[in-house]
Amino acid sequence: MHHRKRNRRPFVTVAGTSVVQSLPIMTTKPAPTYALGGTSAEHERLIRQAARLAPFTERFFRDAGIGPGQRVLDLGSGVGDVAMLAARLVGPSGEVVGVERDAGTIARARTRVAEAGLHNVRFTQSDVSQLPGGKPFDAVVGRFILMFLPDPLAVLRSLSQLVRPGGVVAFHELSWAPFLLLAKRLPLWSAGASLAHEAFRHSGANTEMGFALYQIFQDAGLPAPTMSLEMPLGSDSEFTRWVPDVLGSLLPLVHRFKLPLEPLGDLNTLPERIHAEIAASNSVVTWMALVGAWSRKPVS
Repeated sequence: MHHRKRNRRPFVTVAGTSVVQSLPIMTTKPAPTYALGGTSAEHERLIRQAARLAPFTERFFRDAGIGPGQRVLDLGSGVGDVAMLAARLVGPSGEVVGVERDAGTIARARTRVAEAGLHNVRFTQSDVSQLPGGKPFDAVVGRFILMFLPDPLAVLRSLSQLVRPGGVVAFHELSWAPFLLLAKRLPLWSAGASLAHEAFRHSGANTEMGFALYQIFQDAGLPAPTMSLEMPLGSDSEFTRWVPDVLGSLLPLVHRFKLPLEPLGDLNTLPERIHAEIAASNSVVTWMALVGAWSRKPVS
């Protein structure tokens, strides 16, 4: 999801209906730079990434109690993968409302939803500072979004107001620390991972948002969340291209912050060289740790 300054009139459209009621979030913190951009290449990368992450997120959502007939708000929908996953869980009797601020990204998400034949998903173009009010949601969810927000606590507080008593708040966020540690045994893979991490850090993103969720949930007035950690493993070329793919989207920031590219050599051959390094080690590598946190809004 991308962010912009919160100076727009609080007006959004949900499921074809104008909704003027919204929940403004006041913050004086500077907004981080959204690191990955919104190019067509980045959209394709997100789709490939989402295909690998789908089993993890689906298991997490099921454990959190998301199921048939529920009304779900998906924060930072991107190209729609999490919203579509949730739509399949809630079924035709349920509804998913996706919030995304970038018009081009929403257009891609709507096209994909139509191609998938899903009729229970709607997207609204809105900044996270102006969330759609009205009918309460049974659950609010998000994946890799709070890490990019200038004030995730304020957002979570506002989101909890949109959830019915007893409803679910569930977020999948990242921890880079175990990924970077496990990557160290492979020099080129580790160099690429470290450069990506530095670019995210310089952009203002919280690369350890996953573990921060335990306190943020409680500070937002929610019960201490139930948490889990999982790490995807793989060695095929589609899996190992993840680091070069991410670096491709991060290159503008790498140049902007003058981060060193020399340790990676020729970027055009980086995917093949990384894959060769991993193949020579006869082992698997990980992606970042997926940290899930979910909690139910108190009934009283």
